[in-house]
Amino acid sequence: MTANGDPGALAKYLRARRELVQPATVGIPDTGNRRVPGLRREEVAFLAGVSSDYYVRLEQGRDRHPSEQVLVSIANALRLDEEATAYLVQLATSPSTRRRRSRRPEKVGDGIRILINTWPLTPAYVHDTYMDVLAANPLAVALSPFNAPGRNSILDAFLEPGLRALHADWEEMTARIVPYLRSVVGPDVDDPRLVEIVGELSVRSDRFRKLWARQDVKHKATGTSSLQHPQVGPLELHYEKLLIPGTHGQTLVTYHARPGSDSEDRLRLLASLDDSARTSGDAVRIATDS
Repeated sequence: MTANGDPGALAKYLRARRELVQPATVGIPDTGNRRVPGLRREEVAFLAGVSSDYYVRLEQGRDRHPSEQVLVSIANALRLDEEATAYLVQLATSPSTRRRRSRRPEKVGDGIRILINTWPLTPAYVHDTYMDVLAANPLAVALSPFNAPGRNSILDAFLEPGLRALHADWEEMTARIVPYLRSVVGPDVDDPRLVEIVGELSVRSDRFRKLWARQDVKHKATGTSSLQHPQVGPLELHYEKLLIPGTHGQTLVTYHARPGSDSEDRLRLLASLDDSARTSGDAVRIATDS
């Protein structure tokens, strides 16, 4: 494969990942007089089996035709995992050969909406590629008002104090959401919506800016969230992120508690409180209309 992609994005990615590799991890002794973080360019070139001049041209964006074989060799030198290696190859792929994302407004299918609303004890919502929330069941919104349709999960994660207070694991959560965003957006780093989100977060959040600069890519689709809910107390919930087939990157996010756990009891309490609140609200509206 030859590539004719965005040399700026490829160069930035190579520089960022090189700076994260400690010499000792690749068998290079640290003499204590290194002036750059991570590996030197010539060290990456040596480990990858390419000339130093060629690697320098890649990092400077002056070479637009790296082969897949060369990219994989560089990925191995940088100790990239399979997902990060695939991302590196994608960055070097011509934009004209990538599947372009639909610009039409995203809509969640009726089947998915009906499905998540039948889950009485499973908070669930759907977000698009940019983490805009498109649909949510009542329990997801009761769990966090930031799960409501119209919110953006990554903007809220860094900019909303209420969400930070909810997440007892805020540091860990933000550390995984940035690589997740890169993984779902893919190599189209110049996408207007992504540029808008990254621009706002880079200006308003030091933590986001540092995490984004690392260029980590990780599609972590399952894990555990630790929450401190203002009504029902601590919750330990397992999450799953499932790509919805036939859509342009829509993802179904679900939460569940371990059966028989305190978190399940508290989630059940939250569901009953939400049912009571909605029933009371319906009663008030009926009385007002009468």
